[in-house]
Amino acid sequence: MGEKPLRVLVCGDVEGRIDILFNRVKTIQKKSGEFDLLFCVGNFFGSTPESSAEWEEYKTRAKKAPIHTYILGAANQETVKYFPSADGCELAENITYLGRKGVFTGASGLQIAYVSGREAQQEPAPAYCFSPKDVTSLMTPLVSSSKYTGVDILLTSQWPRGVWQYGNNPDIHTKFCGTASIANLAEKLKPRYHFAGLEGTYYERLPYRNHMVLQESAQHVSRFIALANVNNTSKKKYLYAFSIVPMKSMDSAELVKQPQDVTENPYRKSGNEAKREKTDEAAPQFFFDLGKQQQRLQGRKRHSDEGMPSQPKQPRKPPQPTGPCWFCLASPEVEKHLVVSIGTHCYMALAKGSLTPDHVLILPIGHYQSVLDLSSEVVEELEKYKAAVKRLYKSKGSRCVMFERNYRSQHLQLQVVPVPIQKLTTEDIKEAFTIQAQEQQMEMLEIPEHTDLKQICQPGTPYFYVELDSGEKLFHRIKKNFPLQFGREVLASEAVLNIPTRADWRECKYTREEEESLARKFRESFEPFDFTLQD
Repeated sequence: MGEKPLRVLVCGDVEGRIDILFNRVKTIQKKSGEFDLLFCVGNFFGSTPESSAEWEEYKTRAKKAPIHTYILGAANQETVKYFPSADGCELAENITYLGRKGVFTGASGLQIAYVSGREAQQEPAPAYCFSPKDVTSLMTPLVSSSKYTGVDILLTSQWPRGVWQYGNNPDIHTKFCGTASIANLAEKLKPRYHFAGLEGTYYERLPYRNHMVLQESAQHVSRFIALANVNNTSKKKYLYAFSIVPMKSMDSAELVKQPQDVTENPYRKSGNEAKREKTDEAAPQFFFDLGKQQQRLQGRKRHSDEGMPSQPKQPRKPPQPTGPCWFCLASPEVEKHLVVSIGTHCYMALAKGSLTPDHVLILPIGHYQSVLDLSSEVVEELEKYKAAVKRLYKSKGSRCVMFERNYRSQHLQLQVVPVPIQKLTTEDIKEAFTIQAQEQQMEMLEIPEHTDLKQICQPGTPYFYVELDSGEKLFHRIKKNFPLQFGREVLASEAVLNIPTRADWRECKYTREEEESLARKFRESFEPFDFTLQD
């Protein structure tokens, strides 16, 4: 296995300072020997007349790059003119443009994936932008192979959104930094090294894992490195040197060695659905144990029904689920220890992996996919439950936030979460949802207080909506990929409850005993407000 490592240099935004960069490379090569390749992320070209004149000398071969140099495409309108097409090509001797997106395999077997430019905010995408479609078309052929394990290097102009989670923080304001589509790409491609530019700073994140400990077999770690601009005045690092043996030629035990400072994967919770599409659908998210409460309720209902004429037939029977449904109360799949109240058409249960001890779900007893499918008597009882929970929260000094995601879910779950009144106004909560939606390029519409969702969209439409305690609603129509944990992520974020580690329900594990105890406590505090007990 005596494969000779490749010696690689990576540079941040050159911005037309080509001579400065190549003089620096020459100095390094004199001092520490030849390097095989130089990759440049961010903007290679500048927008000044001087930088244009400097480039002319390389183009006419008056000057020559001292190393095989590979660059990404334009990340702004001014430099689009330097790139003849979206396809890669040689621009000058020893200087190659990789292309807008693609995979490049070197003679050594080193595999490099790349995406140039910024994420487009509109269609059609400007020439210096990529669209989410571009990312998918790059990713799908690679990751759909069962033999896929990762790429050696990923080069992107933009940062991946949220890469700093669970790691060390960069020295820049991260609120509007990076994009979710690059994060999704990095999560799926599992690069050993991921380089990016454009933010004008140097940031080397701690290495992170690509597997779930004890649940998946060990995989190699990934390292994310962002580089500053060439010759920046703050003297931040803009050139990074490392040696790498291509994955293809490595012994697998050697490849998956975990360094001491390895962290959790930052993207597992940033709404990238990779490993979760299956589990979100299939995992028993909630289990219930009705036990005595159900008997008590049934007994009480029987008493109150005595001497009554037989009930008129229910107008509309809900559709039946096609497979096992974790939320249909009659389903044998349901283990019932989290249920806290049962009405005629709806019931309430503690959320599995709840954000807070009083985080509950209101669900229809029958199988309905979303609020849009409910018949009027189910809606009526749902509203009664909403009002009752609001009163309970208010008595505990909290306001109520409710949300529903009708996407990759087969049974309506209305999530209901308390937020302390003294900590945040309704306006603050609204802003938190709006800002996070903007960051992920999702449009949130405000719906007037008394408008019904049925007036806005047809049954079957995928959507996400939030209802605030003022009665205002925020609505997002899901076009495609939607971060499954979005509602929880916003509420868990620093801006709201500041419990970022609880954004994913699967990370919030309780024992069966703890769950039973939480359900019992909630049931007791809800009892004075529970209309189903007041016959």
